[in-house]
Amino acid sequence: QLQASGGGLVQPGESLRLSCAASGIIFSTSIMGWYRQAPGKQRELVATIYSSGRTNYVDSVKGRFSVSRDNAKNIAYLQMNSLKPGDTAVYFCYAWAKTRNWGPYNDYWGQGTQVTVSS
Repeated sequence: QLQASGGGLVQPGESLRLSCAASGIIFSTSIMGWYRQAPGKQRELVATIYSSGRTNYVDSVKGRFSVSRDNAKNIAYLQMNSLKPGDTAVYFCYAWAKTRNWGPYNDYWGQGTQVTVSS
């Protein structure tokens, strides 16, 4: 129900935009997030965007990453600028969402997309 894309290999200082296409959930009322997991490290919450549009970021990406959403297309984005080698990880999109109006919220995960920052 969540399809992440946009990862790749870039050099330090370059940019990437990740996309997370959602289906089967009520996207407009969902909380969307991006996590990342580097080798040997725990999964880390990178950015969150609420249905209101409010956003949160982990300190290490503030000023460089921007999360957004297009409720008409059911897609969340993570724009990553000024990438550093420390940003290398598998990035996962996440949703806290309902599948029907009167149903409960549940969490959903997309498959990971690899981001590698290296010269």
